[in-house]
Formats: sequence, C-alpha cells, structure tokens
Amino acid sequence: MSDFEALTRLVEGLIFASAEPVSEHALKAFMVAQGADEAGLGPVLQAVMTRYDDHAVELVAVARGWQFRTRPEIAPALTRVVEKPRRLSRSAMETLAIIAYHQPCTRADIEGIRGVSLSQTVLDTLIEDGLIMPKGRKEVPGRPILWGTSTHFLSSFGLSDLGALPRREELLLDPDA
Repeated sequence: MSDFEALTRLVEGLIFASAEPVSEHALKAFMVAQGADEAGLGPVLQAVMTRYDDHAVELVAVARGWQFRTRPEIAPALTRVVEKPRRLSRSAMETLAIIAYHQPCTRADIEGIRGVSLSQTVLDTLIEDGLIMPKGRKEVPGRPILWGTSTHFLSSFGLSDLGALPRREELLLDPDA
C-alpha cells in the first residue's frame, strides 16, 4: 500500500469516526502529525470522494468541515426507518432565520424585526436543539445577550458556512418585487 493510500484511509477513518463535521484545520493538523504535507489535503479528500462515488453515503463539505452523509436520493427510503428530529414551530423558524441573517443580534432586535414579542420557550427550544448559542453581550445598558447560530445549525441545514445561506432575491417568489 502506498503512503498516499495509507494517508487517504486514515483521513477517511477520522472523518467516519467523528459525529460532527471535521474541520479542514483539524484534517491538516492530523496530516502533519502523520508526517504528510498539509497541502496534500485536497487530493486526499478527492480520493475519498471518488471512493464513495457508487455508495449510499458521500463525503460532503458542511459547517466548515467534512462529514459523511446519506445521499439525497437514498434518504426518502430511510425516513420510514430512522427517527425524525422534532419539527420547529413557525415562530422558532422565524427566529432562527432572523438570527442567521442578522447575527449577532439581541432579543430586542429579533422582536423588532418580527414585530411581536419573543417567547422564552422559542429561545429555549433553539438552544436545546443546539441551533443557536450566546455570542457575547452588547455594550449597552442592561448588557443583553447577543445570539448567533452554531456549527450544529450549519450541519443541520447542510450549509458549508453562513455565506451559503440563500440571498433575499433567491427567496422571493416574484424576483421583480
């Protein structure tokens, strides 16, 4: 077995064994620890992706890292078997969208954008699900908590980073509006 093949298998094993996406920084550090050049990460990841071309899982870039995921065309058959996570309420989804697009933001910012008061239950649900997290405190009287999305949010929605969020124009039904 060549050194490249051995390194490819090690990187594949590391990503497979991790429950969370493995960051490129961690992969590069792992490669250096194995005595390889971190610049070779691209070809190694490409080799792993190629290996899984005809499998039910694929290697994808999510949440600023790499993770094995079930292929989208296979997922519908598995939804009857695998337990679905709970669905978020409309107010929780609205709140999550506001936080994602305007982060870091305070509870007052969220209420101002939504036009209604924000229930503590909605915030608790988003925190419990690991979708949002405190990002510090705003330097104003009362020092309210600033909220932002977590890497679990990126992973849950299949986003590589916040730049992958759809733009406003993409969300409108009538683009001329």
